[in-house]
Amino acid sequence: MKKLSATFLRNQRRRNRSKRNNIGNPERPRLVIYRSSNHIRAQVIDDLSGKTLASASSMDKNMLKEVAKADSKMKISTIVGTAIANKALKNKVKKVVFDRNGYPYHGRVKAVADAAREAGLEF
Repeated sequence: MKKLSATFLRNQRRRNRSKRNNIGNPERPRLVIYRSSNHIRAQVIDDLSGKTLASASSMDKNMLKEVAKADSKMKISTIVGTAIANKALKNKVKKVVFDRNGYPYHGRVKAVADAAREAGLEF
């Protein structure tokens, strides 16, 4: 039987705590952020139907030119935030719940959220 580490369990509790009150709202899908050391991804997910309504990533082929021009990861995060907002608005999603996925709300996660708000999404 595999024993789970204390660090893994602590990270899972933190991630689930940020989702506890956000899952299952029919009027507001979740805007979920995933960040790695090099890239950042964002998805708008409808939990009731289990479908992704919009997604944007720093690895998308149509965004490679914009990402290559950016000189920092913060600017790349801003580009991704604007792109996810535009795609969500195109799919008639205006109000979302922001799910930081357990990450602290500063730096690149905050940059995505601020760019999405400026582009027209309501949190």
